[in-house]
Amino acid sequence: MVNYFELYEIPQCFTPDGAVVKSKYYELSRKYHPDRFTMADAEEQALALQLSSANNQAWKTLGNADATMAYVLKQEGVLEDEEKYNLPPDFLMEMMELNETLSEYEMDEGSGETLTNAEMMLNNLLQDWENDTRPLTEKYDAGDHSKLLLGRIKEQYFRKKYLLRIQERMNSFAAR
Repeated sequence: MVNYFELYEIPQCFTPDGAVVKSKYYELSRKYHPDRFTMADAEEQALALQLSSANNQAWKTLGNADATMAYVLKQEGVLEDEEKYNLPPDFLMEMMELNETLSEYEMDEGSGETLTNAEMMLNNLLQDWENDTRPLTEKYDAGDHSKLLLGRIKEQYFRKKYLLRIQERMNSFAAR
């Protein structure tokens, strides 16, 4: 499996420089585009196709902050595919109010005001998440790769996943 940070020749971090990622993506896209290998032997074509695919996946991953977070945590060995994580009870209690507001909206064919209140609550929670998470990822990017720090970032990752599921639910209400 190709390491995306090695492929792009950048240090492993939670906040890769977007301009560098974009530049490297286009450089490798030109270099490994399958059309450039039509006259090559089958082995070279297969390698170019593999590298082109890895480049596309690296671009997709490193161009998305949430995907980058998951990728770094997996690279560090603290996150597994399809992992079930138990969020702390205090966080779940905090989410109960938001979920109750959404359930109220759903059951009563709620008013736009109820949905707006829920959206404001969610936006505040997402901003709080950002404010809590940024110092952790900055610490990692500055060189602290301790298991304690990675564990805290992992918890933040799962908190965000939870918040994004609520956001999807809200968006489905708004689309009705």
